[in-house]
Parts: sequence; structure tokens; C-alpha cells
Amino acid sequence: MRGIFRSYGRALAALFVAAVLGWAALLIVLPQVTMLERALTAPKRLLDSSAAATLRFDAATCLSVLARYDAPAEESTSGGLAVPSISGMAPATTDGGGGRALAVPSFGGSADAVRPYILQCDRADTHKTLARDDGSEAWLDEAYGLPRLHVDDTLPLADQIAAAGRIRDLASDLNAKLLLREADQPKLTLTNFDVLVAATRIPLSAEAKAAESREIGKRIYGLLGLRYEQSGEVYERLGLTNLARTLLFAVMTTALALAICYPIAYKVALATPAHRVVWLMLGLIIPYGIAELMRIYAWTTIIDNRGVLNSLLIWAGVLTEPIQFARMPGTVFVVIAYTYVLFMVFPMLNVMSTLDRNQIEAARDLGASPWRVHRRVVIPHAKPGIAVGCIATFMLAAGAFSVPRIISRGLQAEWFSQTIYNKFFESENSNVGAAYSFAYTLVCFLIVGLFMWIMQTRLKDFARVQ
Repeated sequence: MRGIFRSYGRALAALFVAAVLGWAALLIVLPQVTMLERALTAPKRLLDSSAAATLRFDAATCLSVLARYDAPAEESTSGGLAVPSISGMAPATTDGGGGRALAVPSFGGSADAVRPYILQCDRADTHKTLARDDGSEAWLDEAYGLPRLHVDDTLPLADQIAAAGRIRDLASDLNAKLLLREADQPKLTLTNFDVLVAATRIPLSAEAKAAESREIGKRIYGLLGLRYEQSGEVYERLGLTNLARTLLFAVMTTALALAICYPIAYKVALATPAHRVVWLMLGLIIPYGIAELMRIYAWTTIIDNRGVLNSLLIWAGVLTEPIQFARMPGTVFVVIAYTYVLFMVFPMLNVMSTLDRNQIEAARDLGASPWRVHRRVVIPHAKPGIAVGCIATFMLAAGAFSVPRIISRGLQAEWFSQTIYNKFFESENSNVGAAYSFAYTLVCFLIVGLFMWIMQTRLKDFARVQ
């Protein structure tokens, strides 16, 4: 900090520090705080007020449909809106002039019903299930002293309309009371994080259970407590299983990228004549001038069943049937390593380029083998670059979304990033998605910290990479 003040002066240095702190707060701290707040907030759909609001909506919709169904034919017009039906529309009433009333959705209904089956009328029942953290059963009418009411389709239509109206009024009053009560209650909960560690029963036949018990992966899950058997039923912590599998894949991808990039960085930095360095660097950089998605889709043309690789192997007579590369996790590893290879190679290259070649020559003159030269001279010097490259590649691989989604096309187990996306945008369960995201970020930071401790690197060592 003193060096910054001496180099740029107090005013410019203060502006620089303020910009860095503002950037960190805006792009790092505030998003994580927002994500944590959402993760600790119970989803509205699990609140009792939400159950009352849903009941009110169903009863109001039922009342509206029944009122139109019971409306005199002359009140409707030929341009009335038809309601979609799975098994067809109930016959619409007609007047003498041919005017048609609103068609009512029908699913058949009972033989004694005086109207077709209407979904909202069936759900307009005060005996509605309530969500509870401990998994116990609770019902809306029993919990809040409501009468047991439902819309009976065998009653006269006027009685059904009256029942729907009463259920709507009761649900509306209860919803208003529950909203006031919930506003005064603590809003923070760990329920969303419990979903991550919750065990799910896996229905398996005896043959399937025996087959899976012989799989190495399932045995490892059992040793880690992610999969167990209780009372003859198999349970698996699907959230943690997905998390552990993704982290393992990210670590394996990082190791693959390191194995590929270390020789390249060493060759470019130390073992290549200076006039060839430019051409090697251009060979690394030029492909990355193309958009990432384009490069990923290019891989699909290579690994497709009728892609370049399978076509060549079949043409050469090596194969008779194409290899299902989209089903192989190794394909995802290779594509991710290719996608993020520059983030691994450049930090190592920057550090290795500062190594004095005389140290390598001296080690060779003293009889050191190539492996010993790397272990005692090159790797210790390049350790900060290796650490930065591994951390960057691991974090990018752990958060990869487009590569596993496009390459596997749903034929492999999804990565944890895909699970988070599905929670936010597919199942509209953003609170659980926020819990998954925050927990994932925390676990990744812990792994990075452990890696830095193993590598014996500090944050200030990373300055050597620049």
C-alpha cells in the first residue's frame, strides 16, 4: 500500500483503492449477501398463507366457471371463450337463436355428477395439506378451525356455487390473518439447506438393488454416507451425491488440464528458441478468438455418432458401430480442458519465463535426471503459476454449464451447476437454488483454501504470476 501511495500519490491511490473496494462490494460481496438472504428465506409456497391463497384462487375459479355454466343461455354470445379440455368439452347450452354458452372443461366426472369434472372445483377443499419441516402431516381445516367443506359435484348446481363461494370467503379471511401473523415471525430458516442433505428413497427391484450394490461408485457413496439402506429400502442423498460427483469431475478436469498444459508452458518458456515462441503463442491464442459456444458446438460435430471421429474409425475398419461419446464423462473432461486451457497455461508460462536457464543447465551438469530437474528446480519456481492455473481451471470447471449441457445432451448425470439452473428457472424454486448456489460457492472456496495450504502458497505469491 505504501508503494502505491509513493508511486501514484495520495489522491490517485485513494481513487484506485476506492474503485477496487467498490468493485469488490458490488460484484462479490453484495451478490453473495443477496444469495444468502434468499437461501435463508422459506419459499412462499411452503407457508400456510400460500396454501390459503391457493385455496382461495381455486374456489374463486370454480365459482366463476360454475356461474358461467349455470348462466342462462341468452346471456352468452356465440363468441364465448372455450375452456381447454382433455376429454372434450361439456355440451354448451344453446338458446333458441343458436347462441352458445361457455364450454366447461370436462374430464368425465362421476355418473351422478350434475356437471362435468372441473379441476379447480375438485381442489376447492378446506382439508388441504400444509407443508411442515419435520415431514409430519397437517391440514388447513384442522390447523385453523375451518369447517370441512368441498364442492360436491352430485349436489344441485346452486348448492355447489354456494359452497364454492363460502370456501372462497373463508380462505380469503384466513389468508389475510396468516399474512399478518407471518409478517411478525422470523423469516430466516435452514429449510432450504436441508433439501441439499435430505435423503430420497430410491425404488429398486431386488435384481436392480443387487446390481447396483456391485458398482464401485455406489459402494463409495455408501462409505461416504451418501447412500444407505434402511428397512429394506435404499435411500440416497441426491443433492450431496450430485455435489460430490461434480467436484470430483472438476478436480479430474483440472488434473487433465495440468497434464496437458505443463509441457506446453515449459516448452514455450524454456525449451524453445525465441523465434518460435511467437508461433506457438499464436497457435494457442488464435482458436480462442472464436466464441466459446462456437467451439463447444464444433466439438459436437467431432464426437457425434456420425461425426468426424466416428466416421474416420468406421471408414478405417476399426469400428462397426459408432462410439457413444455423448454418454462418456471423459468427453466432457476433454472439452472442458480444451475450453479453459489458456487459464491453465498462461499463469505457468508467465512464471516459468522468469526462471534462469542456467539453473537448469547446472542441475543437468550435476547429473540430475529430467524428472529431478523438474521436481527440484522448475516446479518449485513455477509453483505460484501452477496454483493460479489450477485454481482458475477448477473454479471454471466446477461452474461449467454450457459444456456438460451441450456435450452430454442429457445423456449423462447433470453437473451441479445444471441443478442450480433447474432450481431457479425450471422448477421455479429459487430459494432452494440459492441455498445450493451459496453452499457450492462455500465448498469451492474451502477446496481452494485447502489446495493453497497443500501447495504452501500465499496470496502475495500470486503477484509473481502477473
